[in-house]
Amino acid sequence: MANQQPPPSISTQDWDATPNSVKVLVYTLMATVDELQKAVLQLQAHVNQLEEQVGQNSRNSSKPPSSDPPHVKPPPPKEKSKRKQGGQPGHVGRGRHLKPPEEVNRFVVSKPTCCEVCGTLLLGEDPCPQRHQVCELPPIEPEIIEYQVHTLTCLHCGHQTTAMPPIGMPTGSFGPRVQAITGLLAGQYTVSRRDVREILATIFQIEMGLGTVSNQEAQLSAVLAEPVAEAQAYVQQQQQVNVDETSWAKHNKKQWLWTATTPLVTVFLIMATRSAAAAKHLLGQQIAAVIGSARFSAYNWLDPAQRQLCWAHLLRDFQAFVERKGESAIIGHALLQQASQMFALWYRVRDGTLSPADFQVAMRPIRQEIDTWLQLGTFVDHTKTARTCRQILMVAPALWTFVDTPGVEPTNNAAERALRRGVLWRKRSFGSQSERGLRFTERILTVVTTLRQQNRNVLTYLTAACEAQHFGLPAPSLLPVGDQTDSIYTN
Repeated sequence: MANQQPPPSISTQDWDATPNSVKVLVYTLMATVDELQKAVLQLQAHVNQLEEQVGQNSRNSSKPPSSDPPHVKPPPPKEKSKRKQGGQPGHVGRGRHLKPPEEVNRFVVSKPTCCEVCGTLLLGEDPCPQRHQVCELPPIEPEIIEYQVHTLTCLHCGHQTTAMPPIGMPTGSFGPRVQAITGLLAGQYTVSRRDVREILATIFQIEMGLGTVSNQEAQLSAVLAEPVAEAQAYVQQQQQVNVDETSWAKHNKKQWLWTATTPLVTVFLIMATRSAAAAKHLLGQQIAAVIGSARFSAYNWLDPAQRQLCWAHLLRDFQAFVERKGESAIIGHALLQQASQMFALWYRVRDGTLSPADFQVAMRPIRQEIDTWLQLGTFVDHTKTARTCRQILMVAPALWTFVDTPGVEPTNNAAERALRRGVLWRKRSFGSQSERGLRFTERILTVVTTLRQQNRNVLTYLTAACEAQHFGLPAPSLLPVGDQTDSIYTN
């Protein structure tokens, strides 16, 4: 003990006069204090981590708004418009228009018979009567078709000859339109099989068992296999594709519902993995497009120059910086401020009030500022903030593809909108129970979403596909035709 240095708060003279037993006790207490301080720091870091995890919501993470707890304040309301409610001056009304007489099924005419003043008999026609049209549905009754195949005996040799079945005769008990409506209810309106059975019975007077509903879906799925494969090949050849994924379930085993969307065709695939291999299977090995996506490691195999990170996700990362306080908050506030200026300019580009060339010039100082703050963020004392900044900088070119390449969106909203239908279906059905259920889900979602993008009638397409199967013909294509390739994303 004599050779040890005294504690900082005790002088050398006092330390030399201290008994050895007291010195041992002092050093023991100092060692204990050091251990306790280390434990406190570790526990404090753990508490901070748990508080951040509990505090995650749709504004600072990728969690959906529906998962936000009640105490989370909604985003601040937009500035209230000074315009009155309802249609504005110059707005073209969309009220119902009267059908021409040739499209009216039944006329109910009311004519006065005598003058209400003097009682004289009234004759003639009113050239401009008051017209009021009512649209009504007649009771729907299914058409029962019986196919009869006769077998006749030859009077000469006694041989029995059976006629060939009529061309196009369904092999099952339900025709193409019933099969199409069954798929439409499940795929477009995400109705459960029990509700599909009830709707068919209540509205269409068609009795169908639960197992038959599932079989109808499987038959429709087989019909759609080729058009969906063709649609996937089309998506892989486009110049811009947005991609996203969400969880799915197959008999309580986790699967992943992937989507790749373009302005006119969207494809869904359900795979057992959320890895880069799944992304390559969806997008193809040879990528010629700009891929819009979230900042997820499954896309890190892409060339950053061919990738656009979703700025909506980045804003949530920056908001998370702010809520961590300290140095992280300084970085987060600065990045959010620069991003706000960036989006203000982007909205002008989208509205046509700022040219892409001028946008690129105006973005130069903003790009430099964001890069600088991200660099500074790698040195902050918060491990998570520093790691996030380093990860973003590793794919820095993917931040600015939308600036350098006209037509590229800065967010991944297109894929998230497309995926929303699948999310709602998952919440209602809790996933699929079989492999054929997975295939039906991905194919019917592809058909419904793609046809809605192209403003094509889903029921008409599904009916035509089922009819083609009965005649041994290929199903209609899902690819856009004519000038649809120049349309905008409308889903």
